[in-house]
Amino acid sequence: MPILGIGIDILHLPRLISLLGRRRSEAFATRILSSQELRTFQLLAEQHGEDDIKRIAQFLGVRWAVKEAAYKALYPIRPTWKEVTYLSFNGTTGVKPTLVYRPVRNDVGPANKLHVSVSHDGDYVYAQVIAEST
Repeated sequence: MPILGIGIDILHLPRLISLLGRRRSEAFATRILSSQELRTFQLLAEQHGEDDIKRIAQFLGVRWAVKEAAYKALYPIRPTWKEVTYLSFNGTTGVKPTLVYRPVRNDVGPANKLHVSVSHDGDYVYAQVIAEST
């Protein structure tokens, strides 16, 4: 299958933490997360509270970087934030991270297969997405 595009993004978490300090994290999450991601975020926020800003920022930062990388890989298709859902690695099932693109508009062709890789270390989150034709 031919590769249609490659996208990468790097995020400096202190920048996001600063942004979250000026806005409520729930408002930011509502803007960028798909409905499935938002449910997971709300559970995380209930468990850890707004006081655990580092954990909340890392959750949101990974999704931000993944979606930015997906946007670049899918060009000239321009997905909205909520059309892309990142499903992270589940250590108990051994399922690798996946990225799902569900276009809302009818004028967008069938979704391509997306491959995602994410790494986070200290203050940085790195994401790479490869779009492959199906």
